[in-house]
Amino acid sequence: MKAIWNNTVVAESNDTVVVENNHYFPAESLKKEFFEDSIAHTSCPWKGRASYYSLRVNGELNKDAAWYYPETSAAAANIKDRVAFWKGVKIEK
Repeated sequence: MKAIWNNTVVAESNDTVVVENNHYFPAESLKKEFFEDSIAHTSCPWKGRASYYSLRVNGELNKDAAWYYPETSAAAANIKDRVAFWKGVKIEK
């Protein structure tokens, strides 16, 4: 699977985990040069507290376009050390 934004592959892996229709990519599959830490956080009742990354590709910023759970709940252990995308990031085979 590939995560694509602004015509650029920002993550690629054959080992994604699908939860609630979102592909979670292994952290090591991210092309780190496109990721910036964000101060944003949200909470999920069963997964835990999410942190975000923004994407910067070809000079354009996609704020808080990727999220991950630094500490997952027991119920979400399968997405530990994984990152998912939204905000216009396309997931393709």
